[in-house]
Amino acid sequence: MLRPLVADDLDALVALDAATNPHPWSAGLWRDALARDHGTGLIDDDNRLVGFTVSSRVLDEAELQLIAVSPERQRQGLGRRLLESLLSELRRDGIARLLLEVRAGNHGAQALYAGCGGIIVGRRKGYYDHGREDALLYTFTLGGEAT
Repeated sequence: MLRPLVADDLDALVALDAATNPHPWSAGLWRDALARDHGTGLIDDDNRLVGFTVSSRVLDEAELQLIAVSPERQRQGLGRRLLESLLSELRRDGIARLLLEVRAGNHGAQALYAGCGGIIVGRRKGYYDHGREDALLYTFTLGGEAT
């Protein structure tokens, strides 16, 4: 089941982020994101958070800040389900473009983004890990007026 993230998800978000992200957000950053940004949680049959997206919006553009699926549930199509749900929501809300950055070495995420219509539009040299890894910039054109 997909549902909006809420403040009661904080502990589960911190734990899932720590399990999937080499540089996880602090509880304070998560509190701020829950108050400010758009988040969707993927809840399993046992009412556990097994995935999420967090995105921000400015005018007719959105940025995907984080997407994650718990390690034991990866490679089951859940990341695609989360991303496709986000893209549908953004289209419905009149957002013209989704932007994101991904580690150049994260080939699984790149395959997901390309498979859902994302296009590489740039590269940020040395963006991650104090200059040790590049970021690839993806965009998804959703409609509307953004250029």
